[in-house]
Amino acid sequence: MRRLNFILLFIGTLMIILLSRVYFLSIKSNTYYEQLSKQNYIKRVYQAPSRGLIEDRNGIPLAINNLGFSITVKPHLKSYKNKQKLHNIVKIIAKHFPEYKEDELLKRYKKLDSPYKHDYVNLIDYIAYDDFFSKFTLFNSIEDIKVEPSVKRYYPFHNAASHIIGYVGKASRENMNNNELSKYSGIVGKNGLEKYYNEKLQGTLGYKDIKVNALNKELEVLKEKKPNEDNNLKLTIDIELQKYIQKIFTHKSGAVIVIDVNNGELLAAASFPEFDNNIFVGGISQKDWDEMRNSFDHPFTNKLVNGLYPPGSVHKMGVALALLEHGISPSYSVYCNGELQIGNRKFRCWKQTGHGRTGFRKALRESCDDFFYKASLKVGINKISKTLEKYGFGQETGIDQINEFIGVNPNKNWKRERYNQPWYIGETVISSIGQGYTLVTPMQVARYTAFLATGKLPRPHFYKDNHEEPVEVPTDPEYLKIIRQGMYDVANKRFGTAQRHIRSKVTIAAKTGTAQVISIPQSEKKRMKESELEYYHRSHAWLNTYGPYENPQYAVVALIEHGGHGGSAAGPMVSKIYDKLYDLGYIKK
Repeated sequence: MRRLNFILLFIGTLMIILLSRVYFLSIKSNTYYEQLSKQNYIKRVYQAPSRGLIEDRNGIPLAINNLGFSITVKPHLKSYKNKQKLHNIVKIIAKHFPEYKEDELLKRYKKLDSPYKHDYVNLIDYIAYDDFFSKFTLFNSIEDIKVEPSVKRYYPFHNAASHIIGYVGKASRENMNNNELSKYSGIVGKNGLEKYYNEKLQGTLGYKDIKVNALNKELEVLKEKKPNEDNNLKLTIDIELQKYIQKIFTHKSGAVIVIDVNNGELLAAASFPEFDNNIFVGGISQKDWDEMRNSFDHPFTNKLVNGLYPPGSVHKMGVALALLEHGISPSYSVYCNGELQIGNRKFRCWKQTGHGRTGFRKALRESCDDFFYKASLKVGINKISKTLEKYGFGQETGIDQINEFIGVNPNKNWKRERYNQPWYIGETVISSIGQGYTLVTPMQVARYTAFLATGKLPRPHFYKDNHEEPVEVPTDPEYLKIIRQGMYDVANKRFGTAQRHIRSKVTIAAKTGTAQVISIPQSEKKRMKESELEYYHRSHAWLNTYGPYENPQYAVVALIEHGGHGGSAAGPMVSKIYDKLYDLGYIKK
């Protein structure tokens, strides 16, 4: 009996296994192979959208897509049987477009073709529409060639606003790994707004599900999803103003910024010298790259956010607020005789004969160094640094540009951590006038100037829809009033350091700055004139301004590398910028 039960159990188990297998083969595997068969005859082709346009605030295009054609060639033509076909194709291309060499085209084809590739090989990415149109019929009639529409990024204003707009380039393997769409578009933002807003500008992928036969011939479109092309970028800048600034900036290098003090919109922002973005789109030549990279004027550096400079005297308003905030009376004054002796070292005022009795307002108007030397020693670097931090020094501005630098807002802890050295009182003295370790970007100075005008720190931005409320910084209104009066005097009162150089339809508040790039030896009794120094040893010239004085609307900041004195170097140019703002209707009296 036991043996019979065992046999029945064995037969039952065997039947269950056989039935399970029959079920798998007839039902489950049918579903599996059905899916496989679909993959055999349905091909999904992804479609990259056209890259979004970049426009100025008035809708004028700053980055567009030029229409042209690409040439793709049938795969698997490397074999002995088809080799002559391939050679004939590249000969035809080289004949009609001599800039493409036969051996280079063959090399590219062999690199991109493979036994497992069934799509046509992209031999030439882009030929301009006007260059190709007359030859379209010829190339379209060749059996093994496909001519397809193609676009190429183009910057119609060439070098205007080049640093902020940035450029696109061919997507690298790393780009493709991190960004699926770039596999199909072949390009990606490499710098500036093109990179910062790359995800928005590139849009989203579309696709077609296409029925094909065993020879990969397309039979029918089964399903289609259009790419999302709601991807244009409208900027805050006015290209007419930007071009005007480019025209009047006749100096070698530097930066100019025009910012709305109430909301942070950047009407213009330029880093000089500029470059033509178009040279990067198809790949820059080694010669052009070496020339840019080796220039002492650093054309490739976006000086707006990546240029670090001592601020010189444009720093003094922030230091004055720190002094007032930390116990120095608004009526405080010093007697400036032209120098301050500390130990064996003399710290000289820019005016050799001194300014005489000097308080806050006069110290700003005439940019008296000695006033800040003596007052800073009463407060100390840590308290000064703490106040300056509130005004954005040593911090990112939050601007929509890549790799923004933060500069240096030094104090005792910073020096200890950076150099493992103590802080000396002489360093407090030179820091009080924006020298020493202190470093800023022009964009930080523009944001700080907007604060001086309004009492609020806006976030500078280029994208028009990037709305963010300015941050109110707790500051005594009476202290700000003293600062503003001093800045008014700079541009409008006798002995003001910019009074002789600013002439505008708009009443402007200003501060000049002369930031040394080399130290002056103690043995030098009389300072050399800037014009007597070698060019790259001359001081940087700053001028930060806002206007109109009674109803601040815009701040204009100019930095001229090795320009000498801020008033004479930048005053006439900044005056013209305010006049242009008035003429364009941005400033209303």
